Amino acid sequence: MGGFSRTVTAVTVAVVIAVWLAESAAAVWLDLPQKGTKCVSEEIQPNVVVLADYSLMFEGNAYNHPTMAVKVTSPYGNTLHHNENATVGQFAFTTSEAGNYLACFWIDNDIKEAGASVNIDWKIGIAAKDWDSVARKEKLEGVELELRKLEAAVEAIHHNLLYLKAREAEMRIVSEKTNTRVAWFSIMSLGVCIGVSVLQSWHLQGYFRKKKLI
Repeated sequence: MGGFSRTVTAVTVAVVIAVWLAESAAAVWLDLPQKGTKCVSEEIQPNVVVLADYSLMFEGNAYNHPTMAVKVTSPYGNTLHHNENATVGQFAFTTSEAGNYLACFWIDNDIKEAGASVNIDWKIGIAAKDWDSVARKEKLEGVELELRKLEAAVEAIHHNLLYLKAREAEMRIVSEKTNTRVAWFSIMSLGVCIGVSVLQSWHLQGYFRKKKLI
């Protein structure tokens, strides 16, 4: 009975981790135009490890093929990775800013293959961690390793919830400030309308008196 319980626990842990890793890792295909740029972005919070591998796929002569340029930028426009004349490559960094991280790809030589596309294997957070190295270093096996992964997943979820809570508080403050400004603008608009109405009434009364109509 105890062995069955351990098996069920291990399966449950594996399922939870698989779901989390699926959400933290994504493979993307982009068809590259002969002219122009294709980009992919991801909203990431600070202090998160990002790892990505990319490769150019094309049709035609293997000795006369297109190459691509790659540029990865932070939410504030800082260049985190730049590569030219590439067919394969990798970038890795730890985020320092919260926001959308942008990776752009384009054909950068004169060979414009119509069938060129790029595959990006984008991993974030615990999905980017080398768990094989962790297991060898700490001598973890089986359920112990899965529990370590689950612990990391729970910690990442906790950080995400704190981040979302902070973003919600920021949005609430912005919303309250906006509502206050709208209220003051409405009051000012009402005051201006009343003032204009009074001035128009005063002007019309003076005009009618001058014309001896009243």
